Amino acid sequence: MQYFYTSTRNSKCSYSFSLSVLKGISDDGGLFVPKDLSKKNLPIQKLLTKSYIEIAYDVLHVFADDFSDQELVNCISSAYTETFETNEVVELTPIGSSTLLELYHGPTSAFKDVALQLLPLFMPLCANKNDIHNEICILTATSGDTGKAALEGFKNKAGVQIFCYYPNQLVSKMQEKQMLTTKGNNTHVYAVEGNFDDCQRIVKEIFNDEPLNLELLKNKIQLSSANSINIGRLCPQVVYYFYSYCKLVNSGVIKLNDKVNFVVPTGNFGNILAGYYAKCLGLSINKLICASNENNVLTEFIQTGHYNKKRDFHKTISPSMDILVSSNVERYLFEIVNHNSDRVNELMNCLSATGEYKLDSEETKRLNDDFTSYYANDDETKDTIRNIYNKYEKVIDPHTAVAMNCYEKYQHDTKDSTHTIILSTASPYKFAKDVVEAILKKEVTSQEQALLELSSLNKESMPYNLEQLLHIDVQNPTILKQKEVKSNLINELEKKHE
Repeated sequence: MQYFYTSTRNSKCSYSFSLSVLKGISDDGGLFVPKDLSKKNLPIQKLLTKSYIEIAYDVLHVFADDFSDQELVNCISSAYTETFETNEVVELTPIGSSTLLELYHGPTSAFKDVALQLLPLFMPLCANKNDIHNEICILTATSGDTGKAALEGFKNKAGVQIFCYYPNQLVSKMQEKQMLTTKGNNTHVYAVEGNFDDCQRIVKEIFNDEPLNLELLKNKIQLSSANSINIGRLCPQVVYYFYSYCKLVNSGVIKLNDKVNFVVPTGNFGNILAGYYAKCLGLSINKLICASNENNVLTEFIQTGHYNKKRDFHKTISPSMDILVSSNVERYLFEIVNHNSDRVNELMNCLSATGEYKLDSEETKRLNDDFTSYYANDDETKDTIRNIYNKYEKVIDPHTAVAMNCYEKYQHDTKDSTHTIILSTASPYKFAKDVVEAILKKEVTSQEQALLELSSLNKESMPYNLEQLLHIDVQNPTILKQKEVKSNLINELEKKHE
């Protein structure tokens, strides 16, 4: 069988979907990528009358090259049946002349649920297909939302341990409380001194630590990941790009084959890369608009072709985007250098050695053909939250507000009248204090007060999973120094196998 996946750092290798998901990161340190999506065109007219679950099957059938039809059907049905607070997994809401794509109606109230309800169902199948019967140890670095979604997806799964690392004091109080209150006999949650980039770097270093991995394998432990560095996390996110387009055609907002824009608030570049993959599969996309906060490394990169992580790190009210090293950019680099893994290695080695790299003029032109980018600082984000509430009586979270502010800037600069879909990635209740303070322009003294205030402002009721947290006391987190993460992991795994 000719497998569909290769590595960004060695395009001569070939992997199945199942092995790519199971491994998480390639042995050469690269990320798994599809070899040629453009040959896998998905005719949109055949999807128009289908439900979210049916579209998910058609899209994931492209990516899951060694899954049977029935295996895919079973996984998708289990992931999306009666697990979301809406029948069709996501919701579309008109807002002005654009459309909000609400992705936060899952069990942890963030867009990560769309993939992380599915990935834990893929994982045991992937192990069986590769005749691997080791315990799977999931390592997850999170800037806020991935952690809880991964913990919720993998908790109490047989044969799995999951370790979640988040930057201490750099996630919202609600995000932290969600993670720390996870009830699972296989879940481990740690706050790490540093920022998200430090957490992500440490996890990658553990994956690339060959002696450690060999020792773990001797003890029948297999490392894997739940971040968007795992291709199994990324592929399910392609689905909602197709689904939202079909819904707009069916409702008469756009005509079949009209182009649309997507505005995506993103820090690690995974969510917007899923949109690029949808475009490769034939979806009629005009521009993918990358929305950044004050940590605007992606904005500079897309505008100039210069990736430079050597800048001040800002703690913002949109913490899931507080990232300076965006892992999934590597996957896109693989595309714009025409799958030349030597060039990818050159760029990534330069980033590692100097903290920056520069694309050549042809590569930058291709980047600009697919993407444009803007950023919003915290004051602009707060103003947007307040303005959207006053104008539409719609409450949005800070990440969505970043996206809407960036779209306003894009419209001002381009006068582009293409219908635009703005990805709304989290419930405002996850960031209640900042949202209420932005709308009312007054300080709120506690998280509980903020949630009650927001309930009175918001037409959407508080998600059940967040409402439950009001009545749960949380213990202080276990805080690790960066140099302690690996030794702690080893110690915890040894305890489990005593």
